Amino acid sequence: MAVEPTTETPAEPPTGISPWNDPALPVPARVDALIGAMTLQEKIAQLYGVWVGASDQGGEVAPHQHDMEEAVDLDALLPDGLGQLTRPFGTVPVDPALGALSLARTQRRIAATNRFGIPALAHDECLAGFAAWGATAYPVPLSWGATFDPDAVRRMAAAIGRDMRAVGVHQGLAPVLDVVRDARWGRVEETIGEDPYLVGTIGTAYVQGLESAGLVATLKHFAGYSASRAGRNLAPTSMGPRERADVLLPPFEMAIREGGARSVMCAYTDTDGMPSAADEDLLTGLLRDTWGFDGTVVADYFAVAFLRTLHGVAVDWADAAGTALRAGTDVELPNVKTYGAPLAGAVADGRVPEALVDRALRRVLTQKAVLGLLDPDWNPVPAALDGANLDDMDDPEALRGRIDLDGPGNRALARTVAEEAVVLLSNDGTLPLERPRRIALLGPNADEPTAVLGCYSFPQHIGVRHPGTPLGIALPTLRDTLTAEFPGAEITVARGTGIDDGDLSGIPEAVRVAREADVAVVVLGDRAGVFGRGTSGEGCDVEALVLPGAQQDLLDALLDLETPVVTVLLAGRPYALGRAVTESAAIVQSFFPGEEGTHAIAGVLSGRTEPSGRLPVGVPRGAGSQPATYLGARLAHVSKVSTADPTPAFAFGHGLSYTRFDWTDLAVDVQEAPTDGEFALAFTVRNTGGRAGTEVVQLYLHDPVASVVQPVQRLVGYGRVALEPGEARRLRVTLPADLASFTGRDGRRVVEPGELEVRLAASSANARLTARVVLTGAERRVDHTRRLHATIVQEPVA
Repeated sequence: MAVEPTTETPAEPPTGISPWNDPALPVPARVDALIGAMTLQEKIAQLYGVWVGASDQGGEVAPHQHDMEEAVDLDALLPDGLGQLTRPFGTVPVDPALGALSLARTQRRIAATNRFGIPALAHDECLAGFAAWGATAYPVPLSWGATFDPDAVRRMAAAIGRDMRAVGVHQGLAPVLDVVRDARWGRVEETIGEDPYLVGTIGTAYVQGLESAGLVATLKHFAGYSASRAGRNLAPTSMGPRERADVLLPPFEMAIREGGARSVMCAYTDTDGMPSAADEDLLTGLLRDTWGFDGTVVADYFAVAFLRTLHGVAVDWADAAGTALRAGTDVELPNVKTYGAPLAGAVADGRVPEALVDRALRRVLTQKAVLGLLDPDWNPVPAALDGANLDDMDDPEALRGRIDLDGPGNRALARTVAEEAVVLLSNDGTLPLERPRRIALLGPNADEPTAVLGCYSFPQHIGVRHPGTPLGIALPTLRDTLTAEFPGAEITVARGTGIDDGDLSGIPEAVRVAREADVAVVVLGDRAGVFGRGTSGEGCDVEALVLPGAQQDLLDALLDLETPVVTVLLAGRPYALGRAVTESAAIVQSFFPGEEGTHAIAGVLSGRTEPSGRLPVGVPRGAGSQPATYLGARLAHVSKVSTADPTPAFAFGHGLSYTRFDWTDLAVDVQEAPTDGEFALAFTVRNTGGRAGTEVVQLYLHDPVASVVQPVQRLVGYGRVALEPGEARRLRVTLPADLASFTGRDGRRVVEPGELEVRLAASSANARLTARVVLTGAERRVDHTRRLHATIVQEPVA
């Protein structure tokens, strides 16, 4: 919809260089001067975006006429300015160089059309890599969590950020910091795991990587989206303030405090009747007044309009706009719907104070100033076009193929993360495979190129709507990589069944092929998609964690044979595997590992790569055991008074190796500490096997008695320890008392005196050593400035 034309007399910018364009002035002074010179309509224009798609011919972007919105008239909008451009690369397939040219030409038009020469801030998705045609498809966030390696994730994110900034994008809509509470939720693949400390540390590393490249990282979805009832997308969320404070909020707190994130996206859902986009206590009271966040809060797509249409807390569009703005939602995305004419009218008739518009505007313009968009030498041409002159582009086709968003460096990073994320769940000694002569490669994902991609990868999110367009990246199937990995083997492929078609007709052929083989590798799992186009992804929720379609039938038929069965999962969530938990020769879990994923899996199967991934979410024993998480109180675990057993088949943090590790010589150097002190302990990890390997040391805290119910245990630290055969490391651990804090009876975070257990573990179900320590002194209140991490120092052992 178009904003109504300006009716008031505009203030003329001063002659010479305007103060808002003067980089020598402090940013607040520049912003204040600009706000003072703007009309109401010009102010409001900075608070919304327009969804566009770049032109594959290098022309200006075209508005994306989303089926939930009215048509957008850019000619009517642009004289007042424009706050954001929504997904210029992530809407239609476009060659990156021509997309960059298209965006640059549009930015030049935007700046030239409004009185103050302000360009738009361009944002795009980057949940598993830059969501652009031809860009590297990295592993999904659930695989980031499986690495337990913040450094690798930080390097990956920096590469993603550099690619996006190079083509003119300013803001990335990632990472997702939702903590998994119910694995039936379709967006589990977009999360990092079921533990807030793992989510916080990995997510913060991703933020640090993006921000290091000059990209504005956007934390989402704030807060409670993943805890919706029954795992249904956009369903209401029911939880108490303590669960919210101790489980769902810490990752956001860490990413703001340590990651330097400059934007937060409010969630769709309502918690106990309060929609996030309208929650002033959350978006202003906690986020800004308590945590000190000074960036922008952007609405998840259509979330402001949803206050009227889905939540029923606004009577009309103007009421929705005023409610969201008052709560602290600064920018409406993806289109102008409520923050345009409805908001202008509400301000004009006194329903919404103009001071609220100015408050949001100040945050938006501050961000634009810091990004250089208000500087007098601002140039719309991005770095990747090497200073090309937009007026001399008579032949845009000459640019096609000039920008490579999937170079060797990117693929190497994608390979590293994918390899570290492969989790070996079980193994009877069949793996690694040693020169098999005949391999039966079975299942719906055995020879499917896109089986490694998540729902926000470009091919699965956008490419499926353009079937005639090439994928833009190389996606070798597991058939391709196993053929290269085992050049002397005869590999016979049989699909058996589809992902979710329920077809049983191909199972007899798969059984025949498996019977004649030395080993059967059955590749099962998901097809990523959105809103029903997949079995995993946004809007693809399930009622039970059973393998989609007839895949369990195929698996069970193969397990009836004498041929050893290696089960490989390419999935977006954990599934109950039935008999395979005990009867499969080995199980290899990979969560949508990206374009290098099948190389990583083939390397684990052959033994070329040592498996070192650990589960970021537990694998259920039964398909109906949700919601369940290791992070539960005593009543949440198995008991004699219920026939329902939520104990997982494979617990959070679990993962095997091809070598063995011994944990010994625990010494507690500081066993008693005051509630403002710290504990110190040390232990030794030795590789006692015959191969190099990586152990993932996990630190869990158990609080036997507290003033409010606590989880049986929770992760408070971890570290990857790489060891050669026979090598040992002495790990010296310091744990601040702050790590024992929780939200007490009065709603404030406290550290209580008393006994604690520090469990040094290979998983949440496999404590190797236990240190009993004591906190002394008075109860102590802590806040968002508390210490968040244990330190783990590795020392060589002679």
